[in-house]
Amino acid sequence: MNSGDAWVEGPDGRRFWGRYGAAGLLVHDVRRGVLLQHRADWSHFGNTWGLPGGARHEGESAVEGALREALEEAAVPPDAVNVLFESVLDLGYWSYTTVVAEALRPFDVHMADVESIELRWVAIERVSELPLHPGFNESWPALRARLMGLSD
Repeated sequence: MNSGDAWVEGPDGRRFWGRYGAAGLLVHDVRRGVLLQHRADWSHFGNTWGLPGGARHEGESAVEGALREALEEAAVPPDAVNVLFESVLDLGYWSYTTVVAEALRPFDVHMADVESIELRWVAIERVSELPLHPGFNESWPALRARLMGLSD
């Protein structure tokens, strides 16, 4: 499987990471909130908060990519989460999929690579208080509403 670690440049000059698109994992634990990653300063939109995630590999589904990246970056055990839904931003030449999952059991996370400054469980109502990655900031209201709708 070929790595998708490369920039994709759109017709408007904007650049996005992931030759085959990208995916991130939004894990919700009813007791602890959602798992967020404080992105390393050197990363794209560094020093913002977002989701563990990254470039998908060639032939890899969004769910497979999000679970792999969350394991690599935050030590999220794939067997400890259940995928609830996916939300896709498709620009035609590049896409980002947010894979939303519920924690099936408690698990400890830790920074498993250099892409994080910190990992933190954040109460849903406090997420917007953090300086969020622009893409996550834009998608968070709809993700939050959909996630909250599942618990009604």
